[in-house]
Amino acid sequence: MTKKRKTVPDFKNEAEEREFWESHDSGDYLDWDRAERVRFANLKPSSKSISLRLPVDLLEQIKVAANKRDVPYQSLIKIWLAEKVDAR
Repeated sequence: MTKKRKTVPDFKNEAEEREFWESHDSGDYLDWDRAERVRFANLKPSSKSISLRLPVDLLEQIKVAANKRDVPYQSLIKIWLAEKVDAR
């Protein structure tokens, strides 16, 4: 016997949808046994490239810190920026 699935509601925006799925089990709405893996090859990254001028010695210090953590220095800069913004 097949389980009766609930209908996924319409959402006004992504925030409303995120809030809904944080408190609801997707198994009540979707049959994951019939799900198929898909690949979205043409998606554009949701980041933007910027140009940032830094003093050479500051950049070298950042690269040393990144090397100690075994991460690319650009990634470390992003991590530090995100942490600073989140701390506000």
